[in-house]
Amino acid sequence: MIVIAGFILGPFIPLLIQSFAFRWAWPDLLPSTWWLEQRDKSMLPLAWDYVFSPYSRVWEATVNTVFIGSVVTVICLAICLPAARVLARERFRGKSAFEFFLSLPLIVPEAAIGIALLMIFIRLGLAGSYVGIIIAHLIPTIPYMVRMLTAVYQGLGRDFEEQAMILGANRRQILWRVTLPMLLPGVVAGALFTFLVSTNIFLLTFFLGQGQIVTLPTLLFSKISGGTLDASAAGITLIVTLPGIILLILSERFIKEEAFGKGFGN
Repeated sequence: MIVIAGFILGPFIPLLIQSFAFRWAWPDLLPSTWWLEQRDKSMLPLAWDYVFSPYSRVWEATVNTVFIGSVVTVICLAICLPAARVLARERFRGKSAFEFFLSLPLIVPEAAIGIALLMIFIRLGLAGSYVGIIIAHLIPTIPYMVRMLTAVYQGLGRDFEEQAMILGANRRQILWRVTLPMLLPGVVAGALFTFLVSTNIFLLTFFLGQGQIVTLPTLLFSKISGGTLDASAAGITLIVTLPGIILLILSERFIKEEAFGKGFGN
């Protein structure tokens, strides 16, 4: 457990120390000058003062990241739920080819997708818009969502739905009272994973945002593009990791075997 905790927390410890440092040079194990020591002497905001100031644009980037990720997740669910049901339960000509086609965004380099989309979106007037970025984020997130929901449908089976139909339930009642409650853990897992993937997409957002829409990954890139990691960049890096930590806590809370029973009981 100690070794596992070391692997998980190890990368965050230097970042945490760097975010409070003013001067930290090799080979010092700890900063020679801390941010709090220079806080009152500097005319400009430093470290966390800069991160939480309007100059850093962290709040704007956070709002954009959460908004885009939420919209992408909702659209993904609307598209992938019926698609996963068909892929899991139906047989049709070209099914294997269709499944391979769904995997292409995970195979083709993201830079190639971004450049191709940029050429198209400039002509359509979607470059530098929220709509363009949301459409771009759907390309790598849909394959993940479809695969997760397809696996959930395959494990669900049709027994409960058929029994509900025999007892007189119509299709709408079966969907809302049987199918969706039993799919709930898988839907939650897919939604959390899709949101996490969307909030960490950098290259597509960088290409299609055209510098007009800032998200946490693009903001972090602009801070570290010079090759140095100062205190403010370390602070922004820690903020970028927050969605993953929050989603990990949520997944531990909701995605358990007990959730199947609770969902079915509703």
